Amino acid sequence: MGFVKWVPIIAAYLGIFFIVYSFAEKAPYYSFTKDATSATKTEYFDYIIIGGGTAGCALAATLSASAKVLLLERGGLPYKNPNVTHMMGFLSTLGDSSPSSAAQQFVSTDGVPNQRPRVLGGGTAINAGFFSRASKKYVEEVGWEPRLVNKSYKWVERKVVFRPQVMGWQAAFRDGLVEAGVSLNNGFTYEHLQGTKIGGSIFDRGGNRHTAADLLEYADQTMITVYLHASVHRILFKSVPGKKPKAYGVLFRDSKGTNHTAVLNDIPSNEIIVSAGALGSPQLLMLSGIGPGHHLKAHKINVVLDHPMVGQGMSDNPMNVVLIPSPRPVENSLVKVVGIVDDVGCFIEAIGGFFASGILSTDQSLIQSTLIGEKVARPFSTGYLELRSNDPDENPEVTFNYFKDPRDLQICVKAMEIIGRVVESKAYSRYRYPNTTFESVMQYTLELSRKQQTNSLEQFCIDTVKTIWHYHGGCQVGRVVDSDYRVMGVDSLRVIDGSTFINSPGTNPQATLMMLGRYMGQKILQQ
Repeated sequence: MGFVKWVPIIAAYLGIFFIVYSFAEKAPYYSFTKDATSATKTEYFDYIIIGGGTAGCALAATLSASAKVLLLERGGLPYKNPNVTHMMGFLSTLGDSSPSSAAQQFVSTDGVPNQRPRVLGGGTAINAGFFSRASKKYVEEVGWEPRLVNKSYKWVERKVVFRPQVMGWQAAFRDGLVEAGVSLNNGFTYEHLQGTKIGGSIFDRGGNRHTAADLLEYADQTMITVYLHASVHRILFKSVPGKKPKAYGVLFRDSKGTNHTAVLNDIPSNEIIVSAGALGSPQLLMLSGIGPGHHLKAHKINVVLDHPMVGQGMSDNPMNVVLIPSPRPVENSLVKVVGIVDDVGCFIEAIGGFFASGILSTDQSLIQSTLIGEKVARPFSTGYLELRSNDPDENPEVTFNYFKDPRDLQICVKAMEIIGRVVESKAYSRYRYPNTTFESVMQYTLELSRKQQTNSLEQFCIDTVKTIWHYHGGCQVGRVVDSDYRVMGVDSLRVIDGSTFINSPGTNPQATLMMLGRYMGQKILQQ
């Protein structure tokens, strides 16, 4: 992808900018956040949460209200890295391939480059910031309690969400969506509503990023410990004949290679909760002996539970984009406006300026551009995840099977047709050159992507497919975990994160993942 090559250009372009802004907001450092090298050999807790990501931070903060909690995160703090803390570092973070990068790069077997978070705050520390709730229909389908869901969203929103300022080309994009038939204009709202809307953002008006790690400010500091650079190698189980295997602890390794053990206090309600993400959670279950028996044996892993559905149902919402050169300056902007087209099954979003050009090209002359993209909301195509090795720090092998189901391709075609109407709309005319057509920007995008020219929208979708980083599955509800997120077939173990989703919620899942951490934390404390 083009943005990987942008890193040295970005560094030069933004060096002075970051000196000024990297400390624009005082970072919320915590007395309970420590490097894992400070951990003792064995420690005891009521709840052990593996993964300090989008759901894990909210979950840990909530459980600490009345329990002793350990949160283990394989990455570091988000607050010391200016590429993470400010909007202008978005592309730099995604393009950073260093071992300490907040975004660990991987490529699916489909050949599509991708990233997974490796930092406290998870995906909220590396994403484009858009915040929008799941639809009421989604909440009903999943079986969540609407009142508690609403309270949990508000708990998140008070801490990390802001109303973005929409002007210039973003306003033109909003009006172009309405003109293209994506109506009504719903104005600013967190709710999932058919039509065009302005959503929330985890970037404040100064461009400073607020992440799920900020939710730890809600935690009881006397009841929580967070270990950073803690790589969990496996979950430990007790096996008694005639009973289910029971999780009782975890083995983790610090950055110096020293092993540590965290063990549950001997209380029946205490649990280990995996919140390591759609790649990390099924990977860790397999490394711990829960997964397809034949696959585990091939990696010489002792089988605790032959669970064939672990790693299945992997899905990544395909994204396709077009780049539109502008005759006038456009502000550097990430996602603020979305078109929700539920009857087609797609979402349409846009970014502009520095970010738009960096997705496709290293040509600095293209900075004066906008990029409009579509996301297939609920892909029918699914794949699977398997271990590549027994090293938890190595990416597993994942296949998403983009467009394997032809229904996804038809959704993409219809969505691109809507984008075509936006590009050619009167409202968007100030941000395209005269005589620009959707056909011309489609061919231009193919050229930048180094793909063969085609007039077929189907072929365009196939040839230019990208990730929008909303991949999910691998530990799905009803297949690996029950409706309370308990792993079926073992005791004292849950999975609470995006790996449990059948479909990705809303236009962007981060809002619902943070909500889910809060929601399930309260449910667990009530049980």
